[in-house]
Amino acid sequence: MFASLHTSTLAVTGVHAGRGAVSLLRRVQLARAAQAQRQALARLDAHLLADLGLDAQDVAQECARPAWDVPAHWLRRG
Repeated sequence: MFASLHTSTLAVTGVHAGRGAVSLLRRVQLARAAQAQRQALARLDAHLLADLGLDAQDVAQECARPAWDVPAHWLRRG
């Protein structure tokens, strides 16, 4: 009985660990995407920023965010 309970625990733990690894990979991908978008935003000139309703201060604030700080709705996507 102990062996089967222990084996079940290991199997479930393995499933959760697998999800964690995928989740970590997903978070790294999202962080890289956010960083790339922030770098592209920083390259826009004032005219294009104005078209987006942004100014240099908005861009500086966004670019100062850590790479892992991504929009919450990105984390809910499949």
